[in-house]
Amino acid sequence: QVQLVESGGGVVQPGGSLRLSCVYSEMPYHFWSIGWFRQAPGLERQGVSYIRNRDEFTEYAESVKGRFTISRENDKNTVYLQMDKLKPEDTAVYYCAARLFGSGGLSSKDYELWGQGTQVTVSS
Repeated sequence: QVQLVESGGGVVQPGGSLRLSCVYSEMPYHFWSIGWFRQAPGLERQGVSYIRNRDEFTEYAESVKGRFTISRENDKNTVYLQMDKLKPEDTAVYYCAARLFGSGGLSSKDYELWGQGTQVTVSS
């Protein structure tokens, strides 16, 4: 059973940066995808970004383009989400999710497994 564990959340001032990590246990296939999602209180879960392992294809939500960067480090079984120029509206619980075979996307229905989440708070 593949498991996902997020870390790296915290409290940061507007304009600051955080790097989230998603450590995954061994994937059964080479063609997997991992996505980052976030959910603020009272709002639906929103797709933030995803990466496809086979060719490192990436996709971002419009609200984070130019500020967030997703990357992977396979020898560490880790996918990162570098978040720069953070805004108060980025405050949410951030989750990583895995699709074990195939391309992911920015919809939660594209993924089979989820981590437990990590809180990100952007406040002065």
